[in-house]
Amino acid sequence: MTVIPIQQLPQNEMLQFFKEHWGSTEMVISSGIYDCSQLDGFAYMDEQNKILGLVTYIIRPEECEIISLDSIVEEIGIGSLLVQAVERHALEQSCKMISLITTNDNLHALKFYQKRGYHLVEIIQNAVDQARTYKPEIPLIGNDGIPIRDEIRLAKQSGLS
Repeated sequence: MTVIPIQQLPQNEMLQFFKEHWGSTEMVISSGIYDCSQLDGFAYMDEQNKILGLVTYIIRPEECEIISLDSIVEEIGIGSLLVQAVERHALEQSCKMISLITTNDNLHALKFYQKRGYHLVEIIQNAVDQARTYKPEIPLIGNDGIPIRDEIRLAKQSGLS
């Protein structure tokens, strides 16, 4: 098992992964509209070269924003390894901050990132309603039956564990 830059993945496998796990390659969040298949990132591959996890990010001046993170197999460290790969790259790129946006229903992500040193820094009320005007297939109800309405931005200083 290994972590590789997503540029090393066959394009069709990456596209299939996004369609399977996100419905499309497009991510609509308050920081922008992204085609995840065109972003930098890392993939976690098993011994048969199957994608078990994938993270995408964008580098801005002094900040790295994680756009998507998916792990097919939970609780074995795939997400942690992928986030660590992004954090190392952000540090190499002189980013001072690493941030991400998740939705109010994604309690799993909120726990995951806070355990890794990320802080809640902003709640963007009704941001998902605005995203639905562009991407109407975003569900109204999310994890645990929670209505998906708001975005939560988390961040941590680069170089902190």
